[in-house]
Amino acid sequence: MATKIVSASVQGPLLVCEEGLSVWGGVNPSTGQIIDAHHPQHGRTLAGHIVMMPTSRGSCTGSGVLLGLAFAGSAPRALIFREGEDILTLGALIAGRLFGHAIAVLRLSAAEYDVLARETSAEITETHLKAGTHAWPLHPAGSAPLELTESDRAFLDGAHGEAARLAMEIIATMATAQGATRLTDVSRVHIDGCIYASPAFLTFARAMADKGGRVRVPTTMNAISVDHANWRAQGVSEEFGTPAAGLADAYVEMGARPSFTCAPYLLEDRPAAGEDIAWAESNAVIYANSVLGARTVKHADFMDLCIALTGRAARAGVYLEQNRAPRRIIDVTLPEGYDDAFWPMLGWLVGQAAPDRIPLIRGLEGTAPSDDDLKALCAAYGTTSASPMLHIAGITPEASLPPAPDADTTRVGCADFARLWDEFNQGAEQVDLVALGSPHFSASECAAFAALMDGTQTHPDVATIVTLGRGTLATITENGVKARLEASGVKIIPDLCWCSISEPVFPPSAKVLMTNSGKYAHYAPGLSNRAVRFGSLAQCAETARSGLAPSSPPDWIARQGH
Repeated sequence: MATKIVSASVQGPLLVCEEGLSVWGGVNPSTGQIIDAHHPQHGRTLAGHIVMMPTSRGSCTGSGVLLGLAFAGSAPRALIFREGEDILTLGALIAGRLFGHAIAVLRLSAAEYDVLARETSAEITETHLKAGTHAWPLHPAGSAPLELTESDRAFLDGAHGEAARLAMEIIATMATAQGATRLTDVSRVHIDGCIYASPAFLTFARAMADKGGRVRVPTTMNAISVDHANWRAQGVSEEFGTPAAGLADAYVEMGARPSFTCAPYLLEDRPAAGEDIAWAESNAVIYANSVLGARTVKHADFMDLCIALTGRAARAGVYLEQNRAPRRIIDVTLPEGYDDAFWPMLGWLVGQAAPDRIPLIRGLEGTAPSDDDLKALCAAYGTTSASPMLHIAGITPEASLPPAPDADTTRVGCADFARLWDEFNQGAEQVDLVALGSPHFSASECAAFAALMDGTQTHPDVATIVTLGRGTLATITENGVKARLEASGVKIIPDLCWCSISEPVFPPSAKVLMTNSGKYAHYAPGLSNRAVRFGSLAQCAETARSGLAPSSPPDWIARQGH
C-alpha cells in the first residue's frame, strides 16, 4: 500500500539509490550532490529529483541537512522509501510545517517500490502517485489513532508555551507515521542537532529558543562544530565560528548541559538497562541499545529537542521489546591473531550485511571485547546500517532474545576483512595527519595511546590530534595522561569531533590522514576531501612517529584473507 507520510504535490525525474544514504556526511549540504565515496550513486545529485531509497542510514543529523538543502534550493522534491524511515521524514516535515518548503514523503510496499524504480519520472498529488501507466492511490499514515494523555493535550493546547506546543505537534505527527498508539516518558535526552552543518540548524534552534523553549528532562549535548572556548585563537573565521558557537549557546540557553561529546555513554551518569531515553547521534544510540541495554530509537536532529521540551517520545520501534529481536544472524569467522582494528572493521561489515535489520553476531563467544572495542564496533556499524542496535552472542545483554521467525543467516569471513582493508586504505603511504577520536576518545584510549607514544615524538610533518569530550579532558588532565600526550607532540582538542571539524583546525595542508576509526574511515573522504589510511591504534602511533602508513595489511588479514 502506498502511504503518504508528508503531503506535497510535486513532479520530477526519479533518482533510485540502490542503498540507503546518510544525507549528513554523504551529501554536499549546499548542492545536494552525493559525496559518499562508498555509495553506488556517488556523484549524482538529490536536487530537484524524486529520490527513492530503501531507507536512510547513518547520522541523525540528516534531518537538519535536508532542511538546509531546502533553504539552499537544492533539496529533493520528494523522498520515497520502502522501509520505515524517521530521520529524513522529520526534516521534510519541519521544512514544510515551520518554513514553507514542501518535500513529499511516501512509503511503498516492496512490490510497488520495485515497479516505480523502473520508471524515469513520477508525479505526486494529494491523492495519487503516478508514473508511466501506473497510478497508486495514497493512503494516510497510521492504522490506529494516537492516544494522548491529558498532559499531552495540555502541551498541544499551548499550556507550556509555543515552543513546547510545536514540539508536541511534531512528536504526535511523527508518532502517527511510525504507527505508534501512545507516547512514553523518557528520563534523559542527548541533543545531536547542535552541530553546525548548515545555517538551518541555527535557524531552527534560535526559533525554538525565542519561542520560550526550555528542556523538561536532563539533556546532554553532542560534539559541536568549534572548540567553544578557543575557536578564535585557532584561526576559525568569525563567519563560521560565530554561528557555530551561537548554535551551541541556543541549546544551553534552553537548559541543555554543555557536555559537547558524541560519546555520552562515557559520562559518569550513563543510562541503565531497560531505561527509556531519547538519544540522537547514531553511534550513541547503537551503543546505548546494544551495550547498555537502554532503550531509544535513532532520534533525528530536531526531534531530540522536541522530546527534551516535552519529556515524551513515540512508543515505537525498539522502545518495544518485540522490536528488539534479531532478524539476521551473522556467523563470523574469527581471524587468528586479530588486533583492535578488527572491531571497527567488523562493525562496518556487519552493518553492510544487515543494512535494514537488527543482527545477532555469532562466533565471538570466546572473545572479551573492551568497552572501547564495542564503542568502535557500534560507531562503524552505524555508517552502513540504519538499524539502531545489534546483539553479540555471549557478550551484549539482550543477545539471548529469540530471533524473529523470519530471521535468516549469513556469514562474514576473512576475505571480507581483506576487501574492507583495501577499501579503507586508498591513500598514499605518506601521511600528514593522524586523526583519533571518532567517536570521542575515552580516558582509557587516551592512556593507551600515551603508553604507545611515551618517550617518542610525533614526526614534525605529521599533525597528530585527539578529539574528546570535556569530561574526559578533565580526567586525563588530573591523571597526567594529557601531559604525557602533549610531551610526545600530540594535540588535544575538546568539543569538536572529526565528523564536525573543519579548517583551519583540520590542518589545511594535510593530504592523507590515518585513523583507527571505522566510522571516520568511511566518512572522511567525503567530509574532508582527503585520502585515508586505516589501522590499529599501535599502527597509528607508529605512523605518527614515522609519517608512513604500513605498506601492507597486518598479519591477521594478510595471512588469512589477502
